[in-house]
Amino acid sequence: MNALLPALHARARAAVHRTTRTHCRCPAPDTVLADREDATVVRHGDTVAKAHAAAADPARLSLRLTAAARLPGILLAPLRPAPVDLHGRPVTFWPYGTPVDPDTPEAAPWEAAASLLARLHRFPVPAGLPPMGGPAKAARAIRRLRAVGPRPAAEPVLRAWAALPPWARAESPVPSARTLCHGDLHLGQLVRHPVDTGPWLLIDVDDLGVGGPAWDLARPAAWYACGLLPPDVWARFLSAYRQEGGPAVPASGDPWSALDVPARALTVQTAALAIAKSVAAKRPLDEVERAVVDACARMSTISPELS
Repeated sequence: MNALLPALHARARAAVHRTTRTHCRCPAPDTVLADREDATVVRHGDTVAKAHAAAADPARLSLRLTAAARLPGILLAPLRPAPVDLHGRPVTFWPYGTPVDPDTPEAAPWEAAASLLARLHRFPVPAGLPPMGGPAKAARAIRRLRAVGPRPAAEPVLRAWAALPPWARAESPVPSARTLCHGDLHLGQLVRHPVDTGPWLLIDVDDLGVGGPAWDLARPAAWYACGLLPPDVWARFLSAYRQEGGPAVPASGDPWSALDVPARALTVQTAALAIAKSVAAKRPLDEVERAVVDACARMSTISPELS
C-alpha cells in the first residue's frame, strides 16, 4: 500500500473534525478513490483529501484554488484556501460529490459538461493565474512513452507528435492564450454537489489556467474523430457549448479549424498513455487503445492545420 495513504486518511478525518467541530465518530469507512503517481485521493464521509504530485507548485496550486472558490456553479469550491504539506506533497481538501456513473454511458452529462466549459471560458481570467496545463500534460505522456523503450506501436504515435506545432507540444506559448481553461476535461472531472441532488460541477484544478479554450473540447473531439464517441453525442456536446456562448469554436459552421490541432494532441496523449500502461501491465492493447494508436498512424500522414 502507498505509504502516504495512512497519513492522508488521518488528514481527511481531521478535515471532517474541523468542519463539524466535533470528534469524527461517523461509521463511514476511509475510501481510496485514486492512487497514482500523480495523485492519491481518499474520502472520509463527505470530505475528500487529494495529495497532488510532489512536483506540483504549491503557490500555483493556491492560485488555482482561489480561482475555483470564485467560480460557484462552475467549479467545486475547495474546503481550504491553500494546500497543506504532507510528506513533501501538497494536499487539498474538497467536499465529496457524486461522480459520473461509468456503467450508464447513456446518461453521461455531455450537455452539462459543455455548458460548464462555455461558462468557464467566458469568465474573466483571475490575475496571476498560471498557464493552462494541457500541453504540458501531453508532453509528460510522451516522456512516459519514451521511457518504456522502443515499441512498434509507439512509432506512429511519435510521428504524429512530431507533426504537431511547438505550442501543442509545450515547447512555446499557446497562441492567443487569453481564456480561463480547465486544461484536462473528461467525464471523470464532473460531480454532482450536493451529493446526488446538486448540479453538475467541474472538479480538479491541477491544470486550470490561461490558455486556448479549444483544448478543453479536444478530448471529446478526438474521441469523435476516432469513432469512440457517437456522432449524435458529439453533436449534442458541441451544440450545448455553442448555445452557452462558448468562444472556442465559431458560433456556427465547421468547428475543426479550431479543434484540429488540440484534438490531434489529445489523441497522441491518449495513445501514449495507453501504450505505457499496457507495457507496465504486460498486456496487449485493448480495442479502444488500438483505435487511438491507429488514429495516430492516420494522422501522421496528414499535416495538421498549424494555426
